[in-house]
Amino acid sequence: MRARNRLGFHPHRKDSALTDPIEEHEPHTDTIPIPAPGVAEAHPAVADAVDQEINFDEAFYPARPRALRPRARRHLSFTGTLATPFEPVGTNGAYVEWLVNHSMLGDAKTLARQLSGQPEMWGRAYASPHPRGAIDTASVWFTAYPLSQITGEGESFLRALGADDLWDAFARVGIRAIHTGPVKLAGGVSGWTRTPSIDGHFDRISMTIDPMFGSEDDYRAMQATASSRGGTIIDDLIPAHTGKGSDFRLAEMNYRDYPGIYHMVDIPRHAWHLLPDVPDGRDSVNLSAEDERRLKDAGYIIGELQRVIFYEPGVKETNWSATAEVLDTGGEPHRWVYLHYFKDGQPSINWLDPTFAGMRLVMGDALHALTDLGAGGLRLDANGFLGVERASEDDEGGVAWSEGHPLSVAANQLIGSMVRKVGGFTFQELNLSMDAIRATSVTGPDLSYDFVTRPAYQHALATGDTGFLRLALREGLKIGVNQGALVHALQNHDELTYELVHFATTHRADIYRLGDVEYTGADLADKIRDDLRRRITGPAAPYNAVFTQNGIASTTASVITASLGISDLSTIDDDDVARIRDAHLLLAGYNALQPGVFALSGWDLIGALPVDRDEVADLISTGDTRWIERGAFDLMGHNPDANRSASGLPKARSLYGTLPQQLGDPGSFASRLASMLHLRAAHGIATGTLLEVPEPDDPAMLIMVNRLAVGALQLCVFNFAEREASTVVCSRELRFGDEVFDLGTSQRVAVAEPLGSHVAEGQAGFRVTLGPFGLQALIVRD
Repeated sequence: MRARNRLGFHPHRKDSALTDPIEEHEPHTDTIPIPAPGVAEAHPAVADAVDQEINFDEAFYPARPRALRPRARRHLSFTGTLATPFEPVGTNGAYVEWLVNHSMLGDAKTLARQLSGQPEMWGRAYASPHPRGAIDTASVWFTAYPLSQITGEGESFLRALGADDLWDAFARVGIRAIHTGPVKLAGGVSGWTRTPSIDGHFDRISMTIDPMFGSEDDYRAMQATASSRGGTIIDDLIPAHTGKGSDFRLAEMNYRDYPGIYHMVDIPRHAWHLLPDVPDGRDSVNLSAEDERRLKDAGYIIGELQRVIFYEPGVKETNWSATAEVLDTGGEPHRWVYLHYFKDGQPSINWLDPTFAGMRLVMGDALHALTDLGAGGLRLDANGFLGVERASEDDEGGVAWSEGHPLSVAANQLIGSMVRKVGGFTFQELNLSMDAIRATSVTGPDLSYDFVTRPAYQHALATGDTGFLRLALREGLKIGVNQGALVHALQNHDELTYELVHFATTHRADIYRLGDVEYTGADLADKIRDDLRRRITGPAAPYNAVFTQNGIASTTASVITASLGISDLSTIDDDDVARIRDAHLLLAGYNALQPGVFALSGWDLIGALPVDRDEVADLISTGDTRWIERGAFDLMGHNPDANRSASGLPKARSLYGTLPQQLGDPGSFASRLASMLHLRAAHGIATGTLLEVPEPDDPAMLIMVNRLAVGALQLCVFNFAEREASTVVCSRELRFGDEVFDLGTSQRVAVAEPLGSHVAEGQAGFRVTLGPFGLQALIVRD
């Protein structure tokens, strides 16, 4: 029997009121005759179906669980003759119904009917974010990536993540949650055929688990295992866009509410001369800057946005694309221009359309993950791009307002509130200014991804100077970003993001001082990007790669090898591995020994290096170099002979070995990390508050002063250089005579005292000396 969902009731009751079709569309005959000669040959699936009943779901789409769909379905049999019964066009009622039956908006409507009016929907507070509750649920996360994980022979990705031996190993390390990454069907629909994902499954087209990764039963079994170990599962929600699936195809057909899901404009036929031609074999084409300007001047679109994400000449020069000609259900042709902040296969969702169809789709998707699959939390991907508005009349010729828009804040409040209503939590992966992160955190998601310091700590390692890291931390404190409500992460599926949006856009004219030099925000961002490109790409590290204008494709280990001056990965020996491991533990310590969530991936746990570009040549041919950092890995060693993941990604070189191997070696990366994480848990560092980032004597060092929830003062000192370094630790929080103890050994290491020129009036301090890539966690007792 399937486990009851987390609300305490089963969402799929077979009430008669719930079995009505999702949409009441145009009548059509239940019986479709045998196609005319030539049609069966053109559609091989049709030839096998002649003279037998056929369910379109099974013939033209991967088999899928039906738990979410209690409504009746039509079985279409074939008798007689008809010229083109299988043409995938809007005038074919069977095709329209097939699309509706596979649409996310349709599923959202079904789920909403089943949850609405239930008393459990009113049993929890939801208005305000609750980061402490989310952290108490799980403060250390494993960030999975479905396409890269090698599993046992015949074992699905989701079943592998629910295995007892994996959770036993995670318990020893200190991991209590798995963020699965995107596991639902993604890509698009072309005719009757599903097309593959163009963005690592972040172009969702369904609430159904992709069979490549397992089944809904596998997912629920994984959730049950996590729950039995006191852990939880974190799923994905993508409120900014979908793929070009059934919902988008119905929108192109101008079918009922579906165009309201997207930012798309129906261009009248008399204005088609303003649109570019769509090449044969394509369903859309990106607008040039000139096309964009002409359509804006004609009053059809709002034109240029604040930036073009994934900009690539000849591929994506603007955020708008035009469709080819598409017939609606009445046979009328349409051409649309639609917005996509990301790739052209990721049409953007409209959160302020009169139908509110986009909002309904997203909310249904969230509720399905939480109430049906049993996830405990959701990541909100690209959730800062939910509002877009034309430039003001006073700013004629200006760019549209598309980042930091109040609608994004409002939409995030709705999502966060709905998730909290059913007992879950959310975190946002929002690479915008610190101001925007703070604004959306007031009423929206419970946690935010640490884009505040992620590029900064990598810059500190690459340069051996924590100056920019200290500046970023202090800027966050000044603006009001709560470090304890951030997800501090090592590598994830994305590039080393160095857009530095806060400095490069919102605060581009502000003045910042780094070292002895003053920079505008824009110049500072340029300097940091240039430092990173010179030190960890190009001749210094040819195995890493620049990724468009966004950042650098690399693993954590390859950022470290570049920082250590290793230009050829094939020369790495045992001594190098030890150096890499020490630096890796320093970066892990920086992220873990501060308030908030700590997250790491399988690539971190095994010490993965990038794969050779030739091994992923097809995947990076369009400029998406991130695939070099997404090599396959066998975390548990269950399939040692495999050289690729089930999705076909080549296996990456591992510097540290499998997780079981490492847990058998006290000196390994995983074992030493486990000691650090258990220390973190024992003292409640995750739920503390960052108070201050004092100035060190040595630029390689970083000092962080935290106040723990129990009231104790806790300090961490880090050395980002491969040499010994020393500094006086002084803070306005320290008092003369305070005793300072090592958090791990409980040994007293210092007494706070006046130290001359190092200490300001009324402050006390003590000296700390650390070896190469050293760190020390301390606690103060008065």
